[in-house]
Amino acid sequence: MALSAEPMGEPPEPSGEPAEPIRDRAEPPLTRRRAWPAPTIRLRLALLYGAVFLITGAVLLTIGYLLVRSGLRDHHSLAATLRRLGKPVSSDRLLSQALGTSPGSPEVKLARAIQHQLVSNALHRLLLEYLVALLAMTVVSVGTGYLLAGRALRPLRRITATAQRVSGENLGERIALAGPADELRELADTFDGMLSRLDAAFASQRRFVANASHELRTPLAIMRTEVDVALADPHAGTEDLRMMGEAVRDIVDRNERLIASLLLLARSEAAPGPGEPVDLAGLAGDVITDLRARAHDARVEVHDDLEPAWTNGDPALIERLVANLIDNGIHHNEPGGHLEVTTRSEYGRAELWVRNGGARIDPETASQLVQPFRRLHRSEGGFGLGLSIVRSVAEAYGGTTTVTAPPEGGLAVLVQLPAGAPPPRTSRSPVLSGDPQRSLTQS
Repeated sequence: MALSAEPMGEPPEPSGEPAEPIRDRAEPPLTRRRAWPAPTIRLRLALLYGAVFLITGAVLLTIGYLLVRSGLRDHHSLAATLRRLGKPVSSDRLLSQALGTSPGSPEVKLARAIQHQLVSNALHRLLLEYLVALLAMTVVSVGTGYLLAGRALRPLRRITATAQRVSGENLGERIALAGPADELRELADTFDGMLSRLDAAFASQRRFVANASHELRTPLAIMRTEVDVALADPHAGTEDLRMMGEAVRDIVDRNERLIASLLLLARSEAAPGPGEPVDLAGLAGDVITDLRARAHDARVEVHDDLEPAWTNGDPALIERLVANLIDNGIHHNEPGGHLEVTTRSEYGRAELWVRNGGARIDPETASQLVQPFRRLHRSEGGFGLGLSIVRSVAEAYGGTTTVTAPPEGGLAVLVQLPAGAPPPRTSRSPVLSGDPQRSLTQS
């Protein structure tokens, strides 16, 4: 029985730490490597190219081999040629005549055996050469296919790298893939479109939070001041508390209207989709009817020239667009002023013109009124969101908003939307049929 050559000593003292398991010593984790490369699309395409070449090459070489064998054995013999010429002479007779012996002699048999051996050797050598050439070209085709697949899939790696870099802070990055309009280009354009929508949604959310925090800060401070003043007065009576409650209620109502406007602005910036056919003329007529009493109280004369102007969109959002423009024209007008509302459709665009009278406005200031919380005078009330909602709704459906200040005073707003086809005559549009739920101007 063999003994170990290692010296025996005292057992090691315990160190206080748990001993490492034996299985971890024998085979440390995460040390094995894969023996085969990862089955990537590039590798699979290369192997597919090689398999296709191997099959087609084998079929082609088999056909060539059979043709060569048939030619060597039959088509190029002298006897076959003489038979086609009408002189039936056997190959054995030709050999006997050439050798000067009689047919069936040992010399003829030997010559026939040598002939068959030469043909067999030639065919065997040809078969080996075909096999070597087929294997070599298969390897070349796999390598070439690997390179071509890598070149074809290069845009896919670019798309993957961009997707890995994109986060909530750099949604403005785009792939902008150039090249032919193939499937990869379509994938890249679709990914860029998704990033654009995400960027718009994130930007809308950030603006909503910033605008809400900015506009709600002052009302909340006023509410706190009202409450602190009422609580700090030990002699405050019922009338004082009632006045404080009414002031707080007015501020709460104002904040509710502000939040509703901000939510509508965020909704309009979210690109709601194609929607359904909407007639700007019908919406403008309904809004003018709803606001006629307000225009009469403000002593504003309303003139309308409404021609059919069909577009596609959400009827509620499009009506809010029209209502904001007409309400803005009535509110920011002068006593005895005028308001002109025009709709028309031309050059593939549905247009809505709203012009109101009033004091002269600086053209540069007028062009900035479509930005959120931009007002000519803070004393006029409102939040400065009316025209920004108009601009957001128009841009959500591929339209534009142009604000100009005429020299004679007032404001002129032009909204252009892509023209749409009217609905079939058999259908009834809920926007124009007096649906009680459709009017946003009565909210």
